[in-house]
Amino acid sequence: MAEAERIIGTPDSPETGAAEPDKADPAGQADAAAGRAPERAEQEEREERDGQEEKEPQEAVAERPRGRRRIAVLFAVAALAYVLDLVSKLVVVAKLEHRESIEILGDWLQLEVIRNPGAAWGVGEAFTIIFTLIATAVIVVIVRLARKLYSLPWAIALGLLLGGALGNLTDRIFRSPGVFEGAVVDFIAPKNYPVFNLADSAIVCGGILIVLLSFRGVDPDGTVHKD
Repeated sequence: MAEAERIIGTPDSPETGAAEPDKADPAGQADAAAGRAPERAEQEEREERDGQEEKEPQEAVAERPRGRRRIAVLFAVAALAYVLDLVSKLVVVAKLEHRESIEILGDWLQLEVIRNPGAAWGVGEAFTIIFTLIATAVIVVIVRLARKLYSLPWAIALGLLLGGALGNLTDRIFRSPGVFEGAVVDFIAPKNYPVFNLADSAIVCGGILIVLLSFRGVDPDGTVHKD
């Protein structure tokens, strides 16, 4: 009888054994999920860190075109001021030099060509080389400052200074009596005021704009001081 029960009971044993793994499955899944949780957290942390690293170069690239645009404005304004000054001097020297002055507003404003080796009102005629060196130094300073130029008004102001300085420096180098001793061509003659040219006008306008920007607390890099 025991032998028969043993024989009859043997088929039940696989079912029992098969049921046990089924009962063990939820616990195993929970363990597996718990084991994967740290891995998921590490993966999310890595993805977040990679996203930040990718974002930083993009932000840096977005800032660079702004700097290039300001530099482009600087040299565009300088080129315009320089070309206008150069062309105007070529025209007045060819058409007006050694001739009667032309009245624009009667005695108040005339066109009269003079050669000026010095500064305004002919001051410093013996120091032409000094004025040449000063103009060269101004140009070098402006070019070096352009690397940190992010302010549009400053770009315009420095462009006017640069174009005006280059215009007069061209006269100092290439006009008679010699290199670095050349006389600047002036032709705009207001009444009771020194005769000047377009380069002088650009320098004065750029200087006034720089003074206004300084009073407003605006730096060349775009920083605005509130106090």
